Amino acid sequence: MILRQFLHSDPVAASYLFGCGGKSAAAVVDPVGDIAPYLRVAEATGMRILYVVDTHIHADHISAGRTLAAASGAEYTLFEGTEAGFPFRRAKDGEVVELGNVTMTVMHTPGHTPEHISLLVTDRTRAAEPWFVLTGHTLMVGDLGRTELATSAEDGARTLFSSVRRLKQLPDHVEVLPGAYSGSVCGRSLSGKPTSTIGFEKRFNKAFRIDDEDAFVATMIADIPPPPPEAARNRAANAGHAAASA
Repeated sequence: MILRQFLHSDPVAASYLFGCGGKSAAAVVDPVGDIAPYLRVAEATGMRILYVVDTHIHADHISAGRTLAAASGAEYTLFEGTEAGFPFRRAKDGEVVELGNVTMTVMHTPGHTPEHISLLVTDRTRAAEPWFVLTGHTLMVGDLGRTELATSAEDGARTLFSSVRRLKQLPDHVEVLPGAYSGSVCGRSLSGKPTSTIGFEKRFNKAFRIDDEDAFVATMIADIPPPPPEAARNRAANAGHAAASA
């Protein structure tokens, strides 16, 4: 297993390159900004980037996903239900994507956005059980992603509650690798530590640990952080429905 985490400060976000070193097969998830660092790491580790995945249509920044996919020859991948103005590889809920001895299983985890996915990753050279989950802006360390991009905040929170219940079914040892950390506008009480585990978050994440749906909704719709000023424009550009801002 090769795993590299890229932490960004403007915007505050986390990206990942991972895959099977033995089979030279990698994926990049939620790339931000200059694509050169991803290409350099792939070259240095002898990896071929086969897939570039965005966990959702981002609103806080312009995704580098399509640019990186074009430069690396990878397949640009989004959830199959995503409404986009360009062709992309349509990932299905429950689909297992092979990266040599590493697999990523697609989990549809809507709530932050309707098309949001998480990726459950297993290294079969070590165990048949999953090792970590890339959670995008659904589950982050210390909190969950805001829900105002759904039809309504309450509907989004109820949808997110179902996604949270699904993530809670993962074994406690599974590591959580989120798409953002402290300083991001996509959550409220985010930690500056950009990794955790399902078990730790079930115990100490004040939103993730709530088991009652109504209490969860009340928590999630209280004090929702405002969206970035360019949120609507960024989301439209990332979906291929408008030009990106200069």
